[in-house]
Amino acid sequence: MTHQSTMLRLATAGSVDDGKSTLVGRLLHDSKAILADQWDAVERISRDRGLTGADLALLTDGLRAEREQGITIDVAYRYFATEKRSFVLADCPGHVQYTRNTVTGASTADVVVLLVDARKGVVEQTRRHLAVAALLRVPHVILAVNKIDLVDDAEARFLEVAAGAAEVALGLGLADLRAIPVSALHGDNVVDRSATTSWYSGPSLLEVLESLPVGEVSDGEARLPVQLVIRPQGAVRPGADPDFRGYAGRLDSGVLRRGDEVQVLPSGRRTRVAGLWLGDRNIEEAAAPQSVTVELDDDIDVSRGDVISAVTAAPAVREFTATLTWLADTPLRPGARLLLKHGTRTVPVIIRALTGRLDLDALEQHATDVLSLNDIGAVELVAAEPLPVLPYAVSRHGGAFLLLDPSDGNTLAAGLVAG
Repeated sequence: MTHQSTMLRLATAGSVDDGKSTLVGRLLHDSKAILADQWDAVERISRDRGLTGADLALLTDGLRAEREQGITIDVAYRYFATEKRSFVLADCPGHVQYTRNTVTGASTADVVVLLVDARKGVVEQTRRHLAVAALLRVPHVILAVNKIDLVDDAEARFLEVAAGAAEVALGLGLADLRAIPVSALHGDNVVDRSATTSWYSGPSLLEVLESLPVGEVSDGEARLPVQLVIRPQGAVRPGADPDFRGYAGRLDSGVLRRGDEVQVLPSGRRTRVAGLWLGDRNIEEAAAPQSVTVELDDDIDVSRGDVISAVTAAPAVREFTATLTWLADTPLRPGARLLLKHGTRTVPVIIRALTGRLDLDALEQHATDVLSLNDIGAVELVAAEPLPVLPYAVSRHGGAFLLLDPSDGNTLAAGLVAG
């Protein structure tokens, strides 16, 4: 399978009024991914507002509050395809208040399209979104320097903005940042290359998106978080064996084969794969990201939230360090008792220490004893029971977790295991 035929997950980010929703609307419209009735509705609403042309942002701003305020509040997901590739697109909010939504949208992205208003350049929210992309190990970032038609000496301004963003990206360790001058309103360099920017000889945004390589999640050690234990008395079970017991889940990484020796985390008990089922079909091997049911040779204790993994995988741990994006109005301090959700497992944890907060201007960690809303900081955690975590740099699935409020279950932070 070629890279061009694989599905690409992309997320948009940027500050308020940088034109994210308009860019997404332009991308959908010019790539002919809009149904006729959807376009008719956009044109009708635009006329009712007294606009002379169609407001492309209406294609993604679906909530009433978004349409009334002219801002994006929630993550809007869109699916579209070209002849070369299919896409899942997450249009994320730009307002600092909704940084948590941006973290959600970017957490599974292969590429983040980061918009910057050519007139404003790199601002604090640009730095924050670059930091989020770096922490989430997003493989590619495209800097879309928007509203390039509204600045004098566009080429010089584009190069200045691109250089400023590249400096920030370098400080954060982002390996792949490429810049494109665009006008979302007029469509310059969004789907088609524009003669208006004759000084720019690079590809359009869509051309880059169609050609970016996508990593295979089948790489790495086998790892299957158990979602469901299928017992003989269950209504759903593959095969016809009345004594069947299987463990269903989606492979996060790697390949499982019949006969493989595996371990069950957090207990560390070892056994072998006796059988693999894809629906009601018996198969010899499964590769990520397939959802399968696993039979084991031994009748050992396996529950929802456990992980069936290669025997070479790291053991479960109770103490580890992590980076947090704090998403709550109530600040975080050492000693806080919270819930940690990792995959399908939720356990109590204590924040033993705060070891630093990222300064978005200096791009350095500073000592701190508190994390406030939208801060990014390093912490030491102690869990009530062992967790099968992996460093986020090794596994985006095994290294990601959420911190929850034990009183109401609300999400307080997105966390990444250090290592």
